[in-house]
Amino acid sequence: MTVIPADLPVDADSLLMMATQSMFDTFAQSAMGMMVVDRQHRIVWISEGYKRFLPALGHAEDDFVGRLVEEVVPNTLMAQVIESGQPILVDLLTNQAGTFLVSRLPLRDPNGTVIGAMGMVLLDHPETTMQPLIGKFSRLQRELDSARQQLAEHLTRERRPKHTVASFIGASAPAMEVKRQARRVAQTDSTVLLLGETGTGKELLAHAIHAASARAARPFVGVNIAAVPDTLLEAEFFGVAAGAYTGADRKGRDGKFKLAHGGTLFLDEIGDMPLALQAKLLRVLQEQEVEPLGSNQVQHVDVRVIAATSRDLAAMVRAGSFRADLYYRLNVLPIRLPPLRDRLSDLESLVEALADDIARRSGMAHKSLSPDALALLAHQPWPGNIRELRNALEQASLMTDDGLLTASHFDAVLDAAQTPTRLQAPAPATADEAVPKIAGVKSLPQAVAELEAQAIREALTATGGNKLAASRLLGISRATLYEKLSA
Repeated sequence: MTVIPADLPVDADSLLMMATQSMFDTFAQSAMGMMVVDRQHRIVWISEGYKRFLPALGHAEDDFVGRLVEEVVPNTLMAQVIESGQPILVDLLTNQAGTFLVSRLPLRDPNGTVIGAMGMVLLDHPETTMQPLIGKFSRLQRELDSARQQLAEHLTRERRPKHTVASFIGASAPAMEVKRQARRVAQTDSTVLLLGETGTGKELLAHAIHAASARAARPFVGVNIAAVPDTLLEAEFFGVAAGAYTGADRKGRDGKFKLAHGGTLFLDEIGDMPLALQAKLLRVLQEQEVEPLGSNQVQHVDVRVIAATSRDLAAMVRAGSFRADLYYRLNVLPIRLPPLRDRLSDLESLVEALADDIARRSGMAHKSLSPDALALLAHQPWPGNIRELRNALEQASLMTDDGLLTASHFDAVLDAAQTPTRLQAPAPATADEAVPKIAGVKSLPQAVAELEAQAIREALTATGGNKLAASRLLGISRATLYEKLSA
């Protein structure tokens, strides 16, 4: 090493060169072995300490200069350091010569260009001298792997289908046809469009199709478009890159397409999707690629889409409120679910299954229905279909301790105006109930209900069935409108 007298001035460049030489000499003396390779990965220098490892690698002590480092040192990552320009400060290298604790640094010219790399053996056989540290690291790694596996299993369970085709209750001709079509489309990867009135079981059938498909072991992810604000839909579908906007998660957030990768994405109430987002959804369906908000990177996704709607999409296409190209992309395998009024022969089976579920969820004993109760339910119009039927059963079950529900138990539940034919004579009124009726005068609740229903019908007619626009026209939230439609 060159020594400059202390009384002589030293410029910055000279000082830097001396510091570099001093650092190199220190590394060469303190490390168990060191080598330098050039930009083409060729070895240009190797320390005396490193030479003692070469025989174990099958090389003579003078058989190394000019050769590619990959040929001399198996499993080396020197090439990675050169190509990336990033150091690997601490690493374990294992080959025929043993296991070594090593460090690798890129070498740069004055312009900052990588011209080679320097590798050092810091410790020989660290598994012996560093056993406590390596043992702790191995234990932490095992715990991390176990936690990741448990989390993956939990997420998989959460995303598994909750229903099978057998869960679609009914043996009527319409119900059997739906189940036949569901099993058939489950064997393909094509997009499915479930059509039907609210409460007919579209979400249940989506679960069933996924469960019967080759994707059953992969995630089932559902999103109700009507329940997500329009401003959040794009982030909900495509995800958000880290720091994409103020308040965004620093780690970013995966969208529903990414979460459903390899599995099925269920898009409920697809008819409520804003026009601006329909074009982006169409591109994802065609290209199987998503671009998170705030990101320039395109991510490939493998997703089977099942969409559902209670609206007339063809009419919406004609009205210009739904894109025709997206409609044709979704309407590949359409399945129309029949309303309850078209399969009343399934009513008893449905009531039995719903009663079982109500008892299980409420912790109460199972309640049966008398023949007159079943006959009464069979004469209801059920505009809310099976969801409305469940609501009536749950109310009647929870309002009494009786184990057998008769027609009288449903009197307080069912609206008499919706019952065209009473199958039993009403019980005589008590003295307190004997209030004189005046022709043409309605009760206040009845008048309010009829006025609400009329206003909702007019708003839906004026907006072409668009529930979001109708709710804004009525001055209520979309959720409130859905509640009143299903009531």
